[in-house]
Amino acid sequence: MKIGIGSDHNAFEMKESLKLYMTQLGYEVVDYGCQDNCSEIDYPQVAFDVAGDIMGNRIERGILVCGTGIGVAIAAGKVPGIRAALCHDTYSAERARESNEAQILTMGAKVIGIEPAKQIVKVFLESGSPSDNSARKVKQINDKEQEFLKGVIK
Repeated sequence: MKIGIGSDHNAFEMKESLKLYMTQLGYEVVDYGCQDNCSEIDYPQVAFDVAGDIMGNRIERGILVCGTGIGVAIAAGKVPGIRAALCHDTYSAERARESNEAQILTMGAKVIGIEPAKQIVKVFLESGSPSDNSARKVKQINDKEQEFLKGVIK
């Protein structure tokens, strides 16, 4: 599975640790955002890039980290078709995939430590697709999103 991971400067060290961890688990990892402890890259662009590559089928899932995980979740969620989930525990990460079919996991480097983050990433990447009942709800979300887009884009 090809995974995109991105961060701003607030989460650079966590991104690097998670990138190595996912590589050790056997995933192909594509790096987005800061390539050092930079401050020139803002989190919205990193989130848009990862989300866009998911929608373009260049990567299968994404991991986004910033200070809190909130900003990248909001930004990624602006890309039509994307479901980004802020998770700071393994149960939420599992449910994000199996109930909500989230393609992107977001976390906050100033909120959670690296070891719990690794476990959350592992669960998120290993969790499956929604059951029929949950898939029905995801379809409702997708259908409503398309209705809104038709109203805006004419």
